[in-house]
Amino acid sequence: MPMSFNLNIIEEFRANGGRVGGPFEGGDLLLLTTTGARSGRPHTVPLGFVRSEGLLLVVASAAGAPEHPQWYRNLLAHPVVRVELGTETFDAIAVPAEGDRRKRLFETVVRTAPGYGDYQAHTERELPVVVLERPEAPPGLPSEARSLADKLLEAHTWLRAQLRHVRAEAQSHSPGRPAGLGLQLRQHCLAFCAGLTHHHTGEDSAIFPALARSHPELAGVLEQLGEQHRAIGRIKDELVALLAEIGISEPDRLRSELDRMSAELETHLDHEEAELLPALAGIPFPPVRPGPTAL
Repeated sequence: MPMSFNLNIIEEFRANGGRVGGPFEGGDLLLLTTTGARSGRPHTVPLGFVRSEGLLLVVASAAGAPEHPQWYRNLLAHPVVRVELGTETFDAIAVPAEGDRRKRLFETVVRTAPGYGDYQAHTERELPVVVLERPEAPPGLPSEARSLADKLLEAHTWLRAQLRHVRAEAQSHSPGRPAGLGLQLRQHCLAFCAGLTHHHTGEDSAIFPALARSHPELAGVLEQLGEQHRAIGRIKDELVALLAEIGISEPDRLRSELDRMSAELETHLDHEEAELLPALAGIPFPPVRPGPTAL
């Protein structure tokens, strides 16, 4: 669809709580925001969706064009996406279905929206069916973050849970079966890597400098934690390099790197919590902004 046409739909969707008129009136429509594979910039498109088996599905049909749409190439590079559905907005992990699962889900999609069958008939490429997975909050999180200590534990709980999930996926397939280590594992692992980068970047750029100013006695600890960030970052870069291709060509090495990541990250998170939680517990979240000074 032309960009101007998409922009009009996006504006109407957001202005009317997810409802649009014209050719899409009454249809199931969502907005998907991906991160550009090369540009790194956000890119939003309106897409039809189908619900099946409790899943939220979109199809990279491009109206039967010979090449995949750009939004699909974006999510292969950056699986964490933003979904706007009605008046709700949430992050999701985009996971293309494979094999028999893809076939089953596509058949369900076509029963609900037959036009996708027509699109498939007009192209030689297999139309990807993408599951938009909304991550569940790991158990044990406080219902509401009241301090930066709570936010730190929230981030650490997510990282631990996501890494356990990825390792379990990798280990559930027997060694020597690289075909089993496909897109689902790849997307989940890339999402973990993105979350890890985001968390450590925020600490290095904001939290650690602020703590260094307010708690100078933590200078040595903060230096150690920064060194751990860099060591973990090198393992993360190794993982991302192994996931560069659609198929994972070195599954045994991936498993080994995930084991190494788990050992290093758990040690780091335990150390960080022991040293920083007491200081962070005294900092409210969200931060309290100082009010205007009375004249």
